[in-house]
Amino acid sequence: MSEIPSPGCDSSSVELQIDRVVVASLEQATVSVRCLRGPVRRGARFDRLRGSAQAIELRLTQAVVYGHRMAALDTGLTAFVTLRGQGVEHLRSGTVPSGWQVIEGANPSP
Repeated sequence: MSEIPSPGCDSSSVELQIDRVVVASLEQATVSVRCLRGPVRRGARFDRLRGSAQAIELRLTQAVVYGHRMAALDTGLTAFVTLRGQGVEHLRSGTVPSGWQVIEGANPSP
């Protein structure tokens, strides 16, 4: 179940918290995430790395929850997602001392 957006909140705005970068290449990464603001739909575009000036332009191409491909991730779910695009090299696994990265973006237009 998704959070009810606050008045004036952009309902297309989405956030994923990076737990662990599992596999990464130049333009694609498989990442363990927690959905902080959803639902996050396949095709969502992420263009901000919270607290960083690093440029990213990533698109969610696949989400897998407990071995099942999902079309969307609701707030609170953890999943393995595949992200493609520019800025994959800026993603890092979270730790207690360094904290966890959050990527911010928007769902595709319906």
